Amino acid sequence: MAARLTDTHARNAKAKAKPYKLPDGNGLHLLVHSNGSKYWRYRYRVNDVENVFAIGKYPEVTLQQAREARDAARRLVKEGTHPAQQRKRAVAATVASAANTFKAVAIEWIDQHKAGWTPYYLKQVETMLGNDVYPSIGAQPISTVTPHQILEIVKDVADRGATTVATLVRQWCSAVFRYGVATLRCESDPASAVKGAVKRRKVAHKQALPMKELKELAAALSAGELTHTRIALRLLMLTFVRPGELRGANWNEFDLEAKEWRIPAARMKMREEHIVPLSTQAVDLLRQLKATSRQGLPTLFPNVRTPGTVMSPTTLNRVLERMGWGGRFSAHGFRATASTLLNELGYRTDVIERQLAHRERNKVRASYNHASYMAERRKMMQDWADLISKTQLTS
Repeated sequence: MAARLTDTHARNAKAKAKPYKLPDGNGLHLLVHSNGSKYWRYRYRVNDVENVFAIGKYPEVTLQQAREARDAARRLVKEGTHPAQQRKRAVAATVASAANTFKAVAIEWIDQHKAGWTPYYLKQVETMLGNDVYPSIGAQPISTVTPHQILEIVKDVADRGATTVATLVRQWCSAVFRYGVATLRCESDPASAVKGAVKRRKVAHKQALPMKELKELAAALSAGELTHTRIALRLLMLTFVRPGELRGANWNEFDLEAKEWRIPAARMKMREEHIVPLSTQAVDLLRQLKATSRQGLPTLFPNVRTPGTVMSPTTLNRVLERMGWGGRFSAHGFRATASTLLNELGYRTDVIERQLAHRERNKVRASYNHASYMAERRKMMQDWADLISKTQLTS
């Protein structure tokens, strides 16, 4: 029997004009090619037919590793199994397992639904799953995730004070599991078992301010340095759009000469273009903002810390908190305030609702040409801005 190979022998083997083999024993040999590359091969017979199994390249696969692979292959051969076929099955199982992880299924679920989401909502889903869920169960087969694991994730989020985020995370996880059930990757939704484990805190962000407090806030926002965040809050007060619609605004949506802001359907909750008539006061604020903004940026309110993105969803509320309005009011509350006060002042409900971009639930009424409200909406928005301007001078 030929002497077994040593690592030194394998390492020092030189190329020759033709490929040649250096045997190690029990079917294993090192094939040395004429270009100097070296490969481990295992020769075996199944059903009296000779076959060759490629183990790997030397020295990436060491002599010891090649022998271990040869021994494992020999055991398969004794059972009548081809080592190459077994490896293909193992690779296929690995690929299938990778496609069935929670993260893989979640990405599929997102791809299936993102066409109907706003860019902000898509980013919210991807960011929260990426930060709070994937580190724990992202690489785990979705079929093995337990309710206890989901509960731990949700509680960890809630414990840092983000109860709303915790609720959303559970809801999104539940949707991913339901998609997994529908695509035969898992059999149940473990997130449904922990529904209600975290109670969302009641917030007053939609509470309308009475006129007296609106006067106080308007005056406070006009006092001191006119920063970009204060301009944003004053624009919310004047236009009562959703905060996300303002934060994501681009300069190409505005026609300051025509005193008009057209928010594209892709950025609207109802997926319909929305026209915001701009008061003289709103146009003045926009001109001031443009004059003090960094040239070349398409967005009105870029994120200072992360170039290329827009202002964080929490920024405006943090400003209100620093002004002493935390717990009493939030940026979203300008919508309820405008709706309540304008209704009290006698403006038509249809006009107010259209300006708030609320969808008409009555299909017959919804078919009415809302563009006919534009003259009333322009007058109402200017009246509203004039009212706010006057409150700043009133004690």
